[in-house]
Amino acid sequence: MAEHQKIYPLHDVPLHDVPLHDVPLHDVEAPPMPAPTDPLVPHGTEKSDAGPPRTAEATVLYPPFRRTIPVMHSKPPKKRRSCCCRCLCWTISILVLLLVLIGIVVGILYLVFRPKLPEYSIDKLQVTQFTLGGNDRLDAIFNLTLTTTNPNKKIGIYYEGGSHISAWYMETKLCEGALPKFYQGHRNRTVLNVPLVGVTENATALFTTLQQEQQQTGSIPLNLNVRQPVRIKLGSLKLMKVKFSATCRLLVDSVSANNDIVIKNSSCKFKLRL
Repeated sequence: MAEHQKIYPLHDVPLHDVPLHDVPLHDVEAPPMPAPTDPLVPHGTEKSDAGPPRTAEATVLYPPFRRTIPVMHSKPPKKRRSCCCRCLCWTISILVLLLVLIGIVVGILYLVFRPKLPEYSIDKLQVTQFTLGGNDRLDAIFNLTLTTTNPNKKIGIYYEGGSHISAWYMETKLCEGALPKFYQGHRNRTVLNVPLVGVTENATALFTTLQQEQQQTGSIPLNLNVRQPVRIKLGSLKLMKVKFSATCRLLVDSVSANNDIVIKNSSCKFKLRL
């Protein structure tokens, strides 16, 4: 049996240890061997440029690198207000602004002029007629003397027409009249004589009650209600018309005709309305 030729890798064994008859001879006529271009890779391994080959079992596949872009959530679109809503908002804003301006003007006027309410006092009450007729009708005529005072230094008062004054006993109106139309200047005091005339039907029970109260208590309560439109004058400026009302409570000793009526007590309350 022929003896097999031994082959020794050149890179593992030194040349001086290899027998000459075991060294393969180069065939001159053989075509040249192509130079290896790729390194030999054992079966079942992967090529790696960064290190030694890795086996298929140790290979871990990672997804390709992608740059993460943060998600920007857009804000929901704002709801547009309706035309009516915007008009309402503008109207309310204008009204509030006007009220603020009016308040500022009123405050300035108050600080400059220092307004005070006029004063009233009942000086005298004369009963000209207070008789019960045969047809159950009560005729009453009162002559009222009152004093009105304007305590303001820089404010004048115009007493306009359309005033009304009435005298009441409990809930029954006895007579009525009107204040004269006049102008009252600064710090002025004016005395007015006002006639009050009235007729009350079915007044027998009323007349009897008045006489009994006068005999038992010695006094009769009367109420005077006054409604007077006035205009205020600030310096040379004449303002709009306002309504002035007053309620005066009187306590007199009698309502007999042609007698000197004594006013035991009187008090007045005032109100001013635009």
